[in-house]
Amino acid sequence: QVQLVESGGGLVQAGGSLRLSCAASGLTFSAYMMGWFRQAPGKEREFVTAIDRSAGTAYYADSVKGRFTISRDNAKNTVYLQMNSLKPEDTAVYYCAADRYGNSGTYSRGDRYDYWGQGTQVTVSS
Repeated sequence: QVQLVESGGGLVQAGGSLRLSCAASGLTFSAYMMGWFRQAPGKEREFVTAIDRSAGTAYYADSVKGRFTISRDNAKNTVYLQMNSLKPEDTAVYYCAADRYGNSGTYSRGDRYDYWGQGTQVTVSS
């Protein structure tokens, strides 16, 4: 059974930081592009960031570029999202996703990802 489990969400003040983790099991982690998406109440799920298999290339939504950093540790089967300078607009449920067939042209498309975590809530107060 493939499982992605997010952790690290919580309540933080604007300008603060959080680090999310996503632990994967049941798959060959290094064979998957890993991504983070988020969904705020009343909003569609949106792409946040993704990282390729070898961690050589990362992609970011314009809204988080310069503030968020994605990383992965293939030895630990874990992908991370370091979130700095948080804004109230970042409030959302954050989802980890795995894409076996991801490429530079489809990394931001949620429908291309094969597995999803249950999500972790991030709330940023003003």
